[in-house]
Amino acid sequence: MSRIGKKPISIPDKTEVNVSQGKVSVKGPLGELSRSFKPDINIKIEGKEITLEPVKITNESNMLWGTYASHITNMIKGVNEVFTKKLSVEGIGYKVDKQGNDIVLNVGFSHPVKFVVPEGLNVEVEKNVISIIGSNKETVGQFAAKVRATKKPEPYKGKGIRYENEVVRRKQGKRAVT
Repeated sequence: MSRIGKKPISIPDKTEVNVSQGKVSVKGPLGELSRSFKPDINIKIEGKEITLEPVKITNESNMLWGTYASHITNMIKGVNEVFTKKLSVEGIGYKVDKQGNDIVLNVGFSHPVKFVVPEGLNVEVEKNVISIIGSNKETVGQFAAKVRATKKPEPYKGKGIRYENEVVRRKQGKRAVT
């Protein structure tokens, strides 16, 4: 049984939710999001609440129950307020530039690394801080992870791309023999 799936999801004002043939679409002040779901979970809208119930109780439907509830909650939250991830680039000579709809990273490779910003995301670059803003939590997190994977922070000098509040455990390194 899913603790998250059992709880009803409330629909805030100025937000419309429609369910048809396994497709949930959410419309709000900041845009519209839609997603298809398997028919294993029954999604009902009753007034200002959404309830989810498994059609038949199996291991797979128990797993999907809470997952679908989280997806719908994130969709409702995304059309009412934006999700933001911030990445900081640290290292001597490391820099970030925004060129049109692309971001270009110079992070110690022999060539600059170019990323095309996905549709629906807004990327802002200030000094060496990249702010990724969007209404779809999944795309914001996926794009941030993809950019971070280019040059993960290393434990000796701390150089690389890290999330804003990420703590990198530092290692001591070699010592000269005295």
